[in-house]
Amino acid sequence: MHETPEGRIRRNADPASAGIWYMVGSVACFAVVNACAKTLGHIPVHELVFFRSLVVLAVSAAIMHRKRISFFGNNRSWLLVRGLTGLVALFLFFETIRHMPLASASTIQYLSPVFTVLAAISINKQKPRNIQWLLFLVSLAGVAIMKGFDTRISTPCLITGVVSAALAGLAYNAVIRCKDTDHPMTIVVYFPMIAVPVMGTWCLFDWVTPAPGDWWILITMGLFTVMAQYLVTVALHSDVASKITPWNYTGAIFALLLGYFIFNETVNLMTVLGMALVVSGVVLNARIKIRDTAAT
Repeated sequence: MHETPEGRIRRNADPASAGIWYMVGSVACFAVVNACAKTLGHIPVHELVFFRSLVVLAVSAAIMHRKRISFFGNNRSWLLVRGLTGLVALFLFFETIRHMPLASASTIQYLSPVFTVLAAISINKQKPRNIQWLLFLVSLAGVAIMKGFDTRISTPCLITGVVSAALAGLAYNAVIRCKDTDHPMTIVVYFPMIAVPVMGTWCLFDWVTPAPGDWWILITMGLFTVMAQYLVTVALHSDVASKITPWNYTGAIFALLLGYFIFNETVNLMTVLGMALVVSGVVLNARIKIRDTAAT
């Protein structure tokens, strides 16, 4: 009998160790996706989102059809919120990637858990602890340092990145509202299901034909997105999220390396300090949230 990755994690004597590797693998895949988006800077962002979503939709639809998973789901209003906010968040994130260093854009996107907590105040009736407010300020201070010591981070780009992170936080809250009503694959597929027709229509009026080599990068971007989503799902099935979730922020390291070796992007020490403050504030906040959730 074929054993799934989830089964291997359960059988493993140290499930956290296996889960961490899956999470790091997911982060690495997303880093490749972001690098692909930056490489294709001559192609409009809406076109990149369209092709990325088209591949994800095709693969997801095939899996859902084979496993007979509901395509349109039950909690459709929140599924639509998840799809729409996720679409706009990704579009804005890809815009920041092409106008600022890859590591800086990725780090600003890590503010999304801050907005997840803030949105949960009204959506899920959850109130942050005092220490969480302090950690929010630590992360925001890190962003201010990044902006102050890197002239490549313009104010419009910074605002775009923060709005993207805020929408990603709202999308995550929508996912929370759907987790007890819909299959994970249904939640995942709503993003490309909305993105393909919306971005596809936009492409009809603003289209740049990819060069032969671009097609391989576009396909790679879509396939690595599917791999990343699969790996993060397997990682979180290990039931030790408090140990695994912080490893999601190793993406900043991947972004630094890819930015340096592929795009010749250098980052000064003060900017690195700002990035460290952002990630530290978010990671500590996540650990507090997970610990509080486990205690209830």
